[in-house]
Amino acid sequence: MLIELFLLGGGATLWHKLKHKKNNKTDTQASTFNSKQLFLDLKSALVGTERQEQQKSIDPENPNLQGIDKAQQQRSGNNMLLSVGAVGLAALGMVSPAFYLLGSAAVIYLGRHVYQLVWQDIKRGHIISVYLVSSLLVLGMIATGQLLYSAIAAVLSGFMVRLIKNAENNSQQRLINVFSEHPTQVWIEKEGIEIEIEFADIQLGDIVIVQAGEIIPVDGEIRHGFASIDQHILTGESQPVERGIGEKVLAATLVLAGRIHIVVETAGEETVAANIGKMLNNTKSYKNEVMLRGKKIADSMLPLELGGSLVTWALLGPLPALGVLWSGLGYRMIMFGPISVLNYLQVLSRRGILIKDGRVFESLRQVDTIVFDKTGTLTEEQPTIGVIHVLADYDENQVLQFAASAEHRQPHPLARAIIHKAKTQGLTLEVSEQASYEVGYGIKVQLQQHTVRVGSARFMQREGLPLPLEINKLQQQAEEQGHSLVYVAVDEEVAGVLEIQPSIRPEALELMQYLKQRGITTYIISGDHEQPTRNIAQKLGVDHYFAETLPENKAQRVKQLCDAGKFVCFIGDGINDAIALKSAQVSISLKGASSAATDTAQIIFMDGTLVLLKRLFEFSDEFEETMQRNVAISFAPGIVNIAGIYLLHFGLTTSMILFYGGTVVGLANSLLPLAKHQDNTTQNLKQLPPYQT
Repeated sequence: MLIELFLLGGGATLWHKLKHKKNNKTDTQASTFNSKQLFLDLKSALVGTERQEQQKSIDPENPNLQGIDKAQQQRSGNNMLLSVGAVGLAALGMVSPAFYLLGSAAVIYLGRHVYQLVWQDIKRGHIISVYLVSSLLVLGMIATGQLLYSAIAAVLSGFMVRLIKNAENNSQQRLINVFSEHPTQVWIEKEGIEIEIEFADIQLGDIVIVQAGEIIPVDGEIRHGFASIDQHILTGESQPVERGIGEKVLAATLVLAGRIHIVVETAGEETVAANIGKMLNNTKSYKNEVMLRGKKIADSMLPLELGGSLVTWALLGPLPALGVLWSGLGYRMIMFGPISVLNYLQVLSRRGILIKDGRVFESLRQVDTIVFDKTGTLTEEQPTIGVIHVLADYDENQVLQFAASAEHRQPHPLARAIIHKAKTQGLTLEVSEQASYEVGYGIKVQLQQHTVRVGSARFMQREGLPLPLEINKLQQQAEEQGHSLVYVAVDEEVAGVLEIQPSIRPEALELMQYLKQRGITTYIISGDHEQPTRNIAQKLGVDHYFAETLPENKAQRVKQLCDAGKFVCFIGDGINDAIALKSAQVSISLKGASSAATDTAQIIFMDGTLVLLKRLFEFSDEFEETMQRNVAISFAPGIVNIAGIYLLHFGLTTSMILFYGGTVVGLANSLLPLAKHQDNTTQNLKQLPPYQT
């Protein structure tokens, strides 16, 4: 197969150079074209090593990805030795009858994987397949004395099977574990003493201690303390929620500020997050019902080809009948299709788009509906500061400066948003080394001669500060717009209020316009409230939206769209999105999202943004052009061969020459993506290579 790959690489190189010469192109891409690099790229594409490395970077703990490179190298080496040995024995069998039986046995053994696939197809009720024809060709040529040809056919069939397996991601995936990011150790309070224990040793009734920056490991009730909690990954709410004594908290959510003691009510497999994981693992994946397009085209032509072969046997005899089988009408698509897919997956992986399964890439052309999760997908983690309402004898900059000075050491997104706003306004933060912090629903610090408090209305009331009457109207207006309020108090009066609003991804508006140009219908599905969901849908020009949607109902919405005849792509990042991701025909998530989302999604954007969605569709369009050429190339030699058998009395050798000649041309066409988009970088996501037209 190394010789074959060299020939294919040479064919693609020649085609590429002739094409550039014809078009008089002198761009950088043409001048830096490297034939050796093309061969290395081809090898990497067929094996999928770079995509595997990307998957490891997302999920380093997945046991299915460990040691995969060595295993593949071992299998490739064994297959190479077996192929050479079988062809050698077959060649000896052609000149010495003593070796014929031994060579026949070696060839039959070489095709063992194909026979297994034939049996699997028969058990599924899919009797006529390319695997069956491959087996008939090998056995038929052995029976008619064409042992060397049968060995070549067996090698080709084995190569074909490996291609399909690499293009389809059928490896047994581990069950989704929503706790993959939990700490291995947790702190609990026991008899007034804080001790550290293993996560697995948590018991019902334990008091778990969680502080700012940590993920809550259990479902339970707060016994002591106050906290601001980001639970969008589970519920879809865009704004942090405040929780205090007697209130419930959920596992897998993040404490942004505060320190809480939680009485464990459920842990491990019984939490809300774990139950979502169970539903996810029991949800049927659409990709399991999909066949690679190349195999589908090849299978669809088999009844005609088998019928033609039987008619030819009756009219002209067994050897011409085998020649008709060598016509391979559409048969070559079982190679052209997977190789084209694998090559594009390689090109895309180098541009920051990890596609786990080639069938999903083929399905992109059918997408007519895209459903976006709102929080974390269309919006960024860090919100923005909108209107600053002044309530006392201060101006907007003073209120902002007090808030930023108080929050400057805090790590949560809200603090970063306040500090960013102050810096863009050119304000200087007044930081005191003697500042004291009391973190609960807010923060209290000493700045020079002032006591500054920053937090929620509840925090202000807890601190005994009266709220001005106009606050009620501000709160109502903010809720209607899906915004939240942060109060800033200086000494004993509320100086002002910062209005916090979700930060829409900068690429989102242009992306929606592009999707509209493609005729794609867009939806937002969110667990957030009605008003903030509607606001973002209107700002971005999204066609439809669903608000206040539970995780299991998100999947139901996706299924309803699918049942209505839509071909749905779902894009999400949270645990609450995972079931919907698995239910959609195409699923996309972002690097840095929850492990449940990245484990489930078939496509991952490695830069963590939506910028790459447009590029993905552009490459999908280019892939369609490649596949159309592949279809034409896969049929033309076969038509010539059948005509030649009847009109010019072509023999088996001529049929095989036509078959392999067409194969080389088609595979060279399939390699064009690697030549066209050749670059020596692999995964530099900071300087993504531009899309080449």
